[in-house]
Amino acid sequence: MNVIPRVSQLSPRVIHILGCNPGPFTLQGTNTYLIGTGKKRILLDTGDGEAPEYIDLLRSVLKEHQVTLDHILLSHWHPDHVGGVKIIQQSINKDCKVSKFHIEEKPTNFEKLTDGQEVSVEGANLKVYHTPGHSTDHVVLLLKEENALFSGDCILGEGTAVFEDLYDYMKSLKTILSLSPSKIYPGHGPSIADPTQRIEYYIDHRNEREKQILKFLSSHTKTEMSPLDIVKGVYENLDASLYSAAERNVEHHLKKLEKEGKVKSNTKLWSSM
Repeated sequence: MNVIPRVSQLSPRVIHILGCNPGPFTLQGTNTYLIGTGKKRILLDTGDGEAPEYIDLLRSVLKEHQVTLDHILLSHWHPDHVGGVKIIQQSINKDCKVSKFHIEEKPTNFEKLTDGQEVSVEGANLKVYHTPGHSTDHVVLLLKEENALFSGDCILGEGTAVFEDLYDYMKSLKTILSLSPSKIYPGHGPSIADPTQRIEYYIDHRNEREKQILKFLSSHTKTEMSPLDIVKGVYENLDASLYSAAERNVEHHLKKLEKEGKVKSNTKLWSSM
């Protein structure tokens, strides 16, 4: 895993501040970004709120650059991205606006972000794109001045992302690909200098796994298969300790394929059409 500095100036408009919450799913920690060139800045994501050193870092960066927080934008609802909102408002700026894309299943008191909305401060204009899949409320933000994309957890700086709905996730990847960003600032891991190649890799990786699943089901047309049966048939030499994670991955693929009319289910068993 790459080492990421806790604070780094990524461009004239973007300062990266690491969330100081490393872990198996957060990698080096959640990436948060201070955006803009004027006295008032936007903060994208807030860490998990469990790391006092992050608040100290954020406070020191604001002081060093003699700027204030005007607006917090949240890429999605997961705790490692929204958990720091309360403590930032309490300890840094109680009047700071907070905005997130809203979905009915997870109502919040935050202000509403909408698909296609533009949010601006001096030196930075951000356009919001709703990109469900990793989570239903997930958004990415395009920094128009740099054609740079803040990808949240849709695309990571290392490895591949997890998702709640693969069908939606694949559509979101194609949306991002169509934007042709010049660089990606991800929610975790280092910045991505070859966005098109990385996005295409994500798409190709999922498509290849899908082909393997369909081929396996097609070769067992008289038998209904459980996700675990498919894992054992498709994932070569996989350690048994990883079966559970692979099984969840296969289930996501099967639900996508079912939406597309390529497989059918009978309770928890699956077969090709």
